Amino acid sequence: MFWTVLRMTLTTVFLIAAYFLAPLLKSFTPLSTTVLAVMLIVLGPLVWWQASSIARSPSPRIRTVEALGTSLTLFVLVFASSYRLMSNDTPPGFSEPLTHIDALFYTVTIFTSVGFGDIVPTSQAARALTTLQMLGDLVFLGVVAKVFLEAMRRGVERRDRERGGGGTGADQGR
Repeated sequence: MFWTVLRMTLTTVFLIAAYFLAPLLKSFTPLSTTVLAVMLIVLGPLVWWQASSIARSPSPRIRTVEALGTSLTLFVLVFASSYRLMSNDTPPGFSEPLTHIDALFYTVTIFTSVGFGDIVPTSQAARALTTLQMLGDLVFLGVVAKVFLEAMRRGVERRDRERGGGGTGADQGR
């Protein structure tokens, strides 16, 4: 358990540090779009690998928390990086220039559906990306969470079978 918590903490700290250390001073370009698309596509195999890892883990519940934390952090930081770049566009993509903190704040605001309204996408590209994030949030919350929770359920069942030698007839139906 200690190593899992340590790994999760270090991974999250590394991802956040990489985001804050990245210069992100240029405009959002076709290359930025490609990197964004690749990162979002990479999340698919990452979720699959994490679900498999959860199902095999001796501590599936803890491993699920780690997988959710890592995937969510990566998902949020990919969008925050994109928004930060879009705020450098001419004309800017948002109602105000975004710092790293502002872009992260905006991303989390969209993810949580709070919508304070203090930062507003003004360009068509920024609105399109914000819409993509909103749809992605629904997929993340619906599909990814369900995949991880199902993997956790299977991992707990597998672990209990291994510990109990298969259990009694009454236990096997659960």
